[in-house]
Amino acid sequence: FISLLFILFASQLQAQDINCQIKIEFSQIERTDPILFKNLERALFDFVNNQKWTRDLFKENERVEINFLLTISKEIGGNRFGGNLQVQSRRPVFGTSYNSPVLNHKDENIEFNYSQFDVLNYAEGNAGENNLTALFAYYIYLALGFDYDTFGKEGGTPFLQQCLSIVNQCQNNGFPGWGSFENQNNRYWITENYLEARFKGIRNCMFEYHRQGLDQMAEKQKEGRAAITKALQKLEEVHRNLPNSINLRLFFNAKGDEIVNIFKEADAPEKTSIIDLLSRIDPAGIQKWSRINER
Repeated sequence: FISLLFILFASQLQAQDINCQIKIEFSQIERTDPILFKNLERALFDFVNNQKWTRDLFKENERVEINFLLTISKEIGGNRFGGNLQVQSRRPVFGTSYNSPVLNHKDENIEFNYSQFDVLNYAEGNAGENNLTALFAYYIYLALGFDYDTFGKEGGTPFLQQCLSIVNQCQNNGFPGWGSFENQNNRYWITENYLEARFKGIRNCMFEYHRQGLDQMAEKQKEGRAAITKALQKLEEVHRNLPNSINLRLFFNAKGDEIVNIFKEADAPEKTSIIDLLSRIDPAGIQKWSRINER
């Protein structure tokens, strides 16, 4: 009996590769009993944190940190709701207590069905059967893909392929955000682009930015900053291939403020050079990049 308890306890420890916080905001909803959303919040927390999402073993402090904010703003009818989903993830920086943002994205096109006693299940081959669990599985795998890309060159590929599998299974499930024909900024194109050769510059940038840049800065600040500059240069070709793509916006949504803070410590010529580079890659952010010159 004790051996059985030990095995069960050990399997639970191995399952915890995600450290996830989930918040549901439903103040705009008037007709539905608030208890439904409180129950949903608990159910989603258990669904994400008690499931094994990778084949790797994680120590307590190695788990991938993900935060979800689900804002429910529409009662579409029956047990169907709509709103948006904010997803944020971060990873630790070597030799520091700092956690670097890796993913920061708001999906504005969220719809799902949920009733009081629904059980939240997810199976890789049947993702399209439940749009709610498909959404959370998609963004968990996306966060894992981004996270693994920061530790190994294109290390997140298996998780991005999981995202693509979910997209393909949900193409015809009657919910928005999955179709290639809808627009260029949805879940389909986020995944499709990342797995294309012309977007490898972003993924290579993610690796070099973090492992050769940020992770070196505790001991070698100038050299780490130079590696970050070199990594950011890889985004120029991506910008030329598809200016203002959703993938570039995802990168700068997560890293923009961090980049400004990093280069505020640079000397004047380095500041001029990086502002020029960033303004070419992300012209919409010119005002933000000018803050590098502030003290």
